[in-house]
Amino acid sequence: MFRISIDSPAFYLTAVTKDRLPIFRTPTIADLVCKAIAEARKSGGFLIFAYVIMPDHSHLVTDSERKSKDIHRFVNGIVSRRVIDHLKANGHIESLNKLRAPRSDGSQFSLWQHHPDTRLLWNEQMLRQRIQYTHLNPVRAGLVHHPNDWRWSSARIFHGRPLADEPLEVDLKKIIWRSQ
Repeated sequence: MFRISIDSPAFYLTAVTKDRLPIFRTPTIADLVCKAIAEARKSGGFLIFAYVIMPDHSHLVTDSERKSKDIHRFVNGIVSRRVIDHLKANGHIESLNKLRAPRSDGSQFSLWQHHPDTRLLWNEQMLRQRIQYTHLNPVRAGLVHHPNDWRWSSARIFHGRPLADEPLEVDLKKIIWRSQ
């Protein structure tokens, strides 16, 4: 269970694709990203309270049992591996060329800009505001008219209307709210 406080903040994590390329724009890739985030959550042992996958970035609201840099490392590492492997396996050479960025560690591709953003959320008001901001992202981008209409978001779960096949489950029930 999680109760937000100064001693136990939540994290608001943003990761942006290299050059803001719309890598996550297809349903196949967006679903793959959700599966990779679920895998990262399990491997990393952290909670996810809200999320959205946009065509060129993602937002996650998590607990703070682990350091934010570790959560970014788990999520971005697994997502990157799964997406790049998918692009290779399916012959998406043009997309891979856009991600080409040979590095000293021997890797040839980079999915992410290398400065992920983390904000600390210290109280329920901040937590609720960031969850709402996250869920409204696809509306502000003109992708849908209502947050519940964007498949790759936790908005439906938050509003009590989950799909039978949600792409990524969240740990909303593990939050101990002071106010309803």
